[in-house]
Amino acid sequence: MQTIYNKTLEDTMYYRTIPVFVYKINYPFFTTTCNADAGRQISAYYAAEAKKTETHCREDLFPLAVDSAGYRPSNQPPFHSYTLDVVYKITYNSACITSLYMEEYTFMGGAHGATIRTSHTWDFISGKQFELKDFFPDNPSYQQSIFENINAEIAKRQAAESEFYFENYKELVGNTFNPKSFYLTPDGVVIYFQQYDIAPYANGIPEFLFPFKMKNALHST
Repeated sequence: MQTIYNKTLEDTMYYRTIPVFVYKINYPFFTTTCNADAGRQISAYYAAEAKKTETHCREDLFPLAVDSAGYRPSNQPPFHSYTLDVVYKITYNSACITSLYMEEYTFMGGAHGATIRTSHTWDFISGKQFELKDFFPDNPSYQQSIFENINAEIAKRQAAESEFYFENYKELVGNTFNPKSFYLTPDGVVIYFQQYDIAPYANGIPEFLFPFKMKNALHST
C-alpha cells in the first residue's frame, strides 16, 4: 500500500515591482509497503519532472511575461500575472497499484488559459508503469473496440444535449487517441482526450469510463 505526501515548488517572480509570473507546482512523494526501492524511484521521477517544469517557468515563461509587462511601464492598466499551476489527483490506490493524473494549467494572457493532463498507473513492486493494453487482456483489437465504444457514447451525449463535440468527432477520436491518456478508478479504466482534441473548449477534458474486467485485469498483474 502507498502513502502519498504532497510537495510543492512555488514562487512569485517580479519585473520591477510588478508580479508578472506566479507558479505553483504540486507533485506527489510516495512511501510504500510493497518495494521501498520502487517507491523511491517513482518519487524521484516526479521530483525531477517538477524541477523541469520549474526551470521552464523561470527560463522560458517568465521572460515572456516580462516582455508583455514591459509595454506598461506605469502598470496601467494593471498587468494580470501570468501563471502556471500543476495539481494532481490520486484516482486509485490499492495494494501495490497507484494511478493518478496531473493537470498543468498555464495562463499567458488572452481570454483563458490552457490545461494539459498527463497520467500514470504504477506497479509499486516492479517500479514500472502499466500500459492500457494490460487492462484489455486477450483482445488484440482493443483500440478499435475503444473507438467504437467512445463514438457510441458521444452519440448518446449529443442526443441528450448534455455535451457537444466537433462534427467530425469519429475521425478525431481515431486521430487524437493517445494510449497513455488513461487512469484507473475503483470503477474501471478512464480514457480521456485533451482540450480541443474532439470537442470545444467548454467541454473541458472529455472522459470515458470502461468498467469491463477491471478486477480480473488487476488480479492478473
